[in-house]
Amino acid sequence: MLRLDIRPHWQLQREAREGEPTAPALDTNALITLLAAIQDHGAIAQAARSLGLSYRHAWGRIRDAERLFGHPLVIGGRGRGSTLSPLAEKLIWAERRVNARLSPLLASLASELEAEIVRTLPRPPREEPGAGPKLRLHASHGFAVAALLERLEAAALPVELRYRNSVESVAALARGECDLAGFHVPIGEFEARAAAHYRQWLRDDEHRLVHLAVRSQGLFVAAGNPLRIRSLQDLVREDVRFVNRPVGSGTRMLSELLLEAEGIQPGRLRGWNSAEFTHAAVAAYIASGMADAGIGVQTAAQRFGLGFLPLVKERYFLALPARLIDTPAMARVLELLRSPGYRAAVAALAGYEAGQTGKLLTVQEAFER
Repeated sequence: MLRLDIRPHWQLQREAREGEPTAPALDTNALITLLAAIQDHGAIAQAARSLGLSYRHAWGRIRDAERLFGHPLVIGGRGRGSTLSPLAEKLIWAERRVNARLSPLLASLASELEAEIVRTLPRPPREEPGAGPKLRLHASHGFAVAALLERLEAAALPVELRYRNSVESVAALARGECDLAGFHVPIGEFEARAAAHYRQWLRDDEHRLVHLAVRSQGLFVAAGNPLRIRSLQDLVREDVRFVNRPVGSGTRMLSELLLEAEGIQPGRLRGWNSAEFTHAAVAAYIASGMADAGIGVQTAAQRFGLGFLPLVKERYFLALPARLIDTPAMARVLELLRSPGYRAAVAALAGYEAGQTGKLLTVQEAFER
């Protein structure tokens, strides 16, 4: 089975003055891996050992980068404890933001290209054990979905992934473009309106829902909450910059419902028309100081060291055609979802609950309570 992996890669290069040769580009991947290890271990020697590098090689890598920047990256060293300069910390943050924004898009692209490449290959005389048509999964990027994909890959269950927002995913299911579609619906006062939005594509007789998780959505604020943001009403203040999710995403819909309930016009928020593709990208944006607040899941806030003010809990579902439930591939997916290992992985995510993970429901059972 072929696996295509596309990862973000960025370089830094100083512009050459007229008449000077162009200096070689700096590979930031190797540098940032080293800086992150220094941050973890507090010493260059220990960081180098953890990466299988000599002290001399690690120090040389740092010095080369410092010459490029004309600014120190590491403070201390050579027998003393080492700390990172603000510039080095900013480089680590930049890497995390690049990954938060691009990794889901690249994973989706890799899956599409992988499928196209495989389709052009001559079919082997004998299929690999367990091989067959790939299940097509369309879902908004989420931490429980990422955990599921890891386990599907470990189980050698072929999946063709496409990260799309919740509306696009469910609409694609209705058109027969995918076999599993991820979407999420708030619990409580907003549930009926949000569910009605998706039910225009979901049919009681044609589709079933698998409960993936309950998760907490809330306000992201900078570490320590320096602007003292306490509620949605604070988002209209002149000193608060908001970062949004794209139109069509479940979190964008939730944000609109929350603001409407508070009598707040979305256009009053500075940054309402901005958009980041994932919860992690929103968190990275705020952690960088480029915005002061956003709405997303608790796990992302925790991973970027942000404050989190819970607003609502929601259920995340995978919708599927009822006719596929008894197929071998879907049976394996359901078995994996109900496994103790996967449920423990979901429960370990900040703000996630796995009490009903893997439960199969009709559309009516899920929403007409």
